[in-house]
Amino acid sequence: MTHGDSTSLDSTSRDGHGLVIAVDGTSGSGKSSTSRGVAERLGLRYLDTGAMFRAMTWWLLCEGVDVRDAGAVAAVADRPAIESGTDPRDPTITVDGVDVSVEIRSDEVTSAVSPVSVVPEVRARLLGLQRDVIGDGGIVVEGRDIGSVVWPQAEVKVYLSADPDARAQRRAAEQGATDLASTQQSLLERDRIDSGRATAPLTMAEGAVHVDSTHLTLAEVIDQIVALAPGTRGA
Repeated sequence: MTHGDSTSLDSTSRDGHGLVIAVDGTSGSGKSSTSRGVAERLGLRYLDTGAMFRAMTWWLLCEGVDVRDAGAVAAVADRPAIESGTDPRDPTITVDGVDVSVEIRSDEVTSAVSPVSVVPEVRARLLGLQRDVIGDGGIVVEGRDIGSVVWPQAEVKVYLSADPDARAQRRAAEQGATDLASTQQSLLERDRIDSGRATAPLTMAEGAVHVDSTHLTLAEVIDQIVALAPGTRGA
């Protein structure tokens, strides 16, 4: 099913938009792998909003902007052209026409993205871009404030979590890290910052279904979320 054919699942919402599945949750809980898997299963597009914040951070670092100076970040937040590819099999992210899908995963960007993400002007800029991508729906969107702020009218809202040990093990495996304690501390600090920020804090949206992935396989988590989609009957 293509984006333009998203209503074939009988998933058109009351306001006329196609199905939007919002997946929020903590770092390392498996949001990306899960969201991509759900999108592929249902024939929907996919948007990683976290990659957009990373792209903004990468651009700021390249421009020599002090990412811990909120005023300096706010002053230039409208400058980079950030575009997200929505193919769940090959999601891309470009800045000013340059694919930075690899660069935004660097340790330097990872350590700098939290202070950038709390700047209201950054969030406002990227919020507009995210809503533009969502458009008429037919998409799985992952992030930390999708169901609460970006698209609260989403028909399916999921809050994905896992216990700290499981999250640290998964993230360490992804990054090839060996210091689990340090990895876990980094994840918990990111959650603390995102949960405590004044603008669009990390929270479980009203009406969201909580899925704890600690003891579930990726396939099992995908199955649970697919089963929530109207018209699928767990298919």
